[in-house]
Amino acid sequence: MANYIRFDWAMKRLLRNKANYAVLEGLLTTLLEDKVKICKLLESESNQEDEYDKYNRVDMLAEDSRGELILIEVQNNNEYAYFQRMLFGTSKLVTEYINRGEGYEKVRKVYSVNIVYFSLGHGKDFVYHGKTEFRGIHEGDLLELSPFQRQTFKVDQVSQLYPEYYILKVNDFNRVAKTPLEEWIYYLNTGEVPEGATAPGLDTVKEQLQLDRMSQDELKAYYRHLDNIVILRDNIQTERAEGRAEGRAEGRAEGREEGLAEGRAEGRAEGAKEERLKNATAMKAAGIPIETIAQITGLTVEEIKTL
Repeated sequence: MANYIRFDWAMKRLLRNKANYAVLEGLLTTLLEDKVKICKLLESESNQEDEYDKYNRVDMLAEDSRGELILIEVQNNNEYAYFQRMLFGTSKLVTEYINRGEGYEKVRKVYSVNIVYFSLGHGKDFVYHGKTEFRGIHEGDLLELSPFQRQTFKVDQVSQLYPEYYILKVNDFNRVAKTPLEEWIYYLNTGEVPEGATAPGLDTVKEQLQLDRMSQDELKAYYRHLDNIVILRDNIQTERAEGRAEGRAEGRAEGREEGLAEGRAEGRAEGAKEERLKNATAMKAAGIPIETIAQITGLTVEEIKTL
């Protein structure tokens, strides 16, 4: 059993305390490869104070010493449109944090740090970085800033003016942690700090985010949180497995290449739908709010009400 509190729970309950900023600063410094000093936390999308919402997602918005905005989001639930959600989040921040009448030079730099515990897209790495660049379609050259723009905006590249995205695919990490970033990913994945870890912020994790520092009530809520995450991941894996099995069975029955492809597709869809209905029934019986069930399963409110 891990001796330390999971990062997503700590974000919701503990890291908003200024005394624990060093944890976030350590993660961001390691990830951005630049010293990050958090000045304050700002208002972001407030999660509902329902225990079933807590395990689904949590976000935090910080402002660093340079006035840059850093949105940190943890997502446990599978979300197929998550890339678009990242875009929406940064776009919203850009427009919210500029006053009416101000010039475009006042647009704030935004970093979007996404810690996802599900399979997002297809790729071999476990950390991805996205930024905006402009390249010539004929020459392939990179569009650069003018000397005046460099001096005025205090940056060297056009991409530094635009939002940057980081995706940490935590569940895809399955190696021994050798670098500071890998040490952080290991903690995010397992809730444990690797032996001999030197990454910034992990020393504060070991000092401040210990399970034995929590009260009995906090521990009960924390273990319910862990149970909910296990149930959520099991539901996702079961849904995928049953969908594939149904698809293979129907595909074999068709006997032809066209029928095989069609049977797999229909079988996956039917298997997934049946599993979502079964999971929704169990969640409804457990007293989970219908809106939350709809968000987790993808079913409509009307479908859930008829169960």
